[in-house]
Amino acid sequence: MSVRGDLLALVRGDSQADRVVPRSGQSARLTLATAAAMAFLAVFAMALSTASGRLADRWSDSLAQSSTIRISAPPAELEAQTWAVLTVLEQTPGVESANALSDEDQQALLAPWFGPDLPLDDLPIPRLIEITETAGGFDADGLRQRLAAEAPGAVLDDHDRWRRPLVEAASRLRLLGALALILILAATGAMVTLAAQSALSANEQVIRVMRLVGARDSYIARAFVRRFTIRALTGAAAGTVAGILAVMILPSARDTAAILTGLRFSGASWIWPLLIPPLAAATAFAATRIAAFRTLRGLK
Repeated sequence: MSVRGDLLALVRGDSQADRVVPRSGQSARLTLATAAAMAFLAVFAMALSTASGRLADRWSDSLAQSSTIRISAPPAELEAQTWAVLTVLEQTPGVESANALSDEDQQALLAPWFGPDLPLDDLPIPRLIEITETAGGFDADGLRQRLAAEAPGAVLDDHDRWRRPLVEAASRLRLLGALALILILAATGAMVTLAAQSALSANEQVIRVMRLVGARDSYIARAFVRRFTIRALTGAAAGTVAGILAVMILPSARDTAAILTGLRFSGASWIWPLLIPPLAAATAFAATRIAAFRTLRGLK
């Protein structure tokens, strides 16, 4: 029977053919448990992949339109160089705004690491200038040359060295998530194959009797394919629901600012876990069909 015929038989069903496959037993429990466990893991693989990629993208976007200038100069020259840098930035195309951080602002930035009582006057802390870029951005090399002429102690940091690793991390995390999903589907297919082969071997005598009364191998295989596909779909649906519920109780990004939060799906990404049961069913369909015909040929 063709694959199209097997798909039609899967939808329509055949009560007589279904009697060939035991409704309970070790193979049934193994298929259900494997599909549920793999679907549960697949939900977390998707959640970790999308959340990690979303976090890296958010960090990258926040750095994409901003730059920093660090001015390291003697105290007597610091104010003069600061005004020189601000003047250069006002004349630079692509710079939307520039803001020199005050001592209070810098102390607030350093407080989480060094405490609120940091003596800035006793430490050689450089002056920081925040730059907000326009959508088109500015010429970083040209700005560095003008800063070198006007304020020798000024160093431009366009955040490219921070942004590039985050972009690479986002793409690699998505790739790892896809690879994990493929491995989970492969493991599901392998376990379903073993369960189908076990069920076929256990019913060898029944299969021989059916052949004697005229049943074709395609008819017998169709019964096993349908039963194991439905079992995999049922188990994967249960595992997916459990995985979604587990993801929903994780802390959201609004609850805390820690890195490992916000692992929930967001927006349209909630659609992705709903694809797991159909993928598990398709994997079980293909694996059972191959195992059934191979095992039936060996029983002749």
